[in-house]
Amino acid sequence: MNKNEAKEEILKLRKQLEIWANKYYDEDNPEVSDYEYDMTMNKLKALEKEFPDLVTQDSLTQKVGGHVKEGFEKVEHEVPLQSLQDIFSFEELEEFKERVYKAAKENNFKEDEVKFVVETKIDGLSAALEYKEGKFVRGATRGNGLVGEDVTENLKTIKTIPKELPEPINIIVRGEVFIGKKEFEKMNEERELNEEKTFANARNAAAGSLRQLDTKITKQRPLDIYIFNVQKIEGKEFNSHFEELNYLKKLGFNVNPVLIPCNNIPEAIDAINKIGEEREELTFGIDGAVIKVDDLKLREKMGTTSKVPRWAIAYKYPPEKKETKLKDIICQVGRTGAITPMAILEPVKVAGSTISKTTLHNEDFIKEKDIRVGDTIVVQKAGDVIPEILEVKKKNRDGTEKVFEMPKVCPVCGAPVIREEGEAVSRCIGIECPAKLVRNIIHFVSRECMNIDGLGDKIIEQLINKNLISNIADIYFLKFEDIATLKKNGQKFTQNLIDAINNSKNNDLYRLIAALGIRHIGTKAAKTLAKKYKTMDNLMNASLESLTMTDDIGEISANSIYEFFRQDQTVDLINRLKEANVNMEALESEDIDNRFEGKTFVLTGTLEKFTRKEASDLIEKHGGKTSGSVSKKTDYVLAGEDAGSKLTKAQSLGVEIITEEQFEEMMK
Repeated sequence: MNKNEAKEEILKLRKQLEIWANKYYDEDNPEVSDYEYDMTMNKLKALEKEFPDLVTQDSLTQKVGGHVKEGFEKVEHEVPLQSLQDIFSFEELEEFKERVYKAAKENNFKEDEVKFVVETKIDGLSAALEYKEGKFVRGATRGNGLVGEDVTENLKTIKTIPKELPEPINIIVRGEVFIGKKEFEKMNEERELNEEKTFANARNAAAGSLRQLDTKITKQRPLDIYIFNVQKIEGKEFNSHFEELNYLKKLGFNVNPVLIPCNNIPEAIDAINKIGEEREELTFGIDGAVIKVDDLKLREKMGTTSKVPRWAIAYKYPPEKKETKLKDIICQVGRTGAITPMAILEPVKVAGSTISKTTLHNEDFIKEKDIRVGDTIVVQKAGDVIPEILEVKKKNRDGTEKVFEMPKVCPVCGAPVIREEGEAVSRCIGIECPAKLVRNIIHFVSRECMNIDGLGDKIIEQLINKNLISNIADIYFLKFEDIATLKKNGQKFTQNLIDAINNSKNNDLYRLIAALGIRHIGTKAAKTLAKKYKTMDNLMNASLESLTMTDDIGEISANSIYEFFRQDQTVDLINRLKEANVNMEALESEDIDNRFEGKTFVLTGTLEKFTRKEASDLIEKHGGKTSGSVSKKTDYVLAGEDAGSKLTKAQSLGVEIITEEQFEEMMK
């Protein structure tokens, strides 16, 4: 490769890496695996090493990825939060050893005096915690290593961060914010239940949670932190890194639990292998092992580059790949009705754990890779956690392999399966599908729908587990003694719940329509349908043409409604709700003016006289709409106490800012 070709390739690689780094560091939404990113970075490093005069300071080989997110205050780090040089083989570790021993010799250290510490490289987001006279005063993300984001209030929501130390010292420590494996799985399950987008991996879930502008959201996320370094300390001196970390434990910090002292590099290699073998059993995700020089004076002599310390290195475990047989493809139905094909494999051990099944995501994924039952496939663990099929060994086929087709009916309840245009997911549309039961009932009883107060998630699961309800309509046939068995001395609770269930029978028709959970039909569309069709029977019998001609109901929504009411399960549910005397007609509504028609409001801060939901409902009731972000198109920002970045942005754009009192005046 000549110099011009190298320059062109270097620019191409830098551009691609910048895009991926932006997705990873700034948007917390990675496009590629860590391994693919690392391999691309290695190509760039190799080219820059071969053509050193093409190296520029804006290359990601020379700087730390990441920028300060808009809305956060900038924090200049007193001590830079550097990255680490990555290696992928023990041969490269030998090069690190030679570099360390050469520096030791030049600075009059004996070779046998050079010790190392091997630690887990936690897969999370790096942060610096600053204490003044023992009190936690500020916390910041790494950012670009020199300037980070002030996330003090968000860090205060992490229970394992001490707010005050037992000694009145001034200290800055560095740690990794993460979400544990079990906590991550549980969080994603809850998001799926609520039909929210699930997180791709625990690292980005942690990063996105810590970098929330709304601290209330951060508080809801199961964040934790492990401290792994002293950045700066006043009034104390230490000889070794190991000594520092033991001191941090005494101060009450949650220190990285995997710390292996080593006398030499062979011992360090043993430690790396040990962590690799046991990483499946760790409660947190890792993306490698870190080897550090233990002696702090030797570290000081070795120094750093603009991006990485010379006294530490990160060993990245190569993703282990294995061949196995795909025995079958079965379909699982999730709580939202999404049907996911699963590959059943001949059990194979990969990266320390036995894999016998893995997700095939959707129909497109199977077709793209041409995966067939009976194929020999190559599997690896993506991100060291999730097993995935990399490729199919098509040359091994003998003609007995079977092409897979997505089911036309739900494997659980037999209702039709649909795949809407533009979507990759196929779904069961059965309202009484057992796989969707918990999610359907939670939606049905929610405040925006039938508003049955007291019928929370745990109570619903208890009723299902005790076989007291097996579908939505069963709620209206519950007896006092059924509910009373759920709580000790729960007479008052039981009566309140019975009253709430009975009261919900009198709800307006639009609430019932919204509660049915028809795809694409929310409260606003439900109100439109109730206003036009007046009764449930009229809506059920409406033609596709009539539905399509309805205001605010597009072709996709109309088709969704039409198909929903053609199902036997839907007809059965409506008949049972009628039997329970649930209202099926639109109620006469008072005339409400559209004083906010064409106006967009943004709500920010803590409101005292209204909840945000109440204020939003009032705005929408009077023809306006609400938005989650401020722009030039925003008409009003309703600001309460502790209004944050939205208020600042509104001021900079000249958007009219109103108080609750002014909002009340507008409502009169």
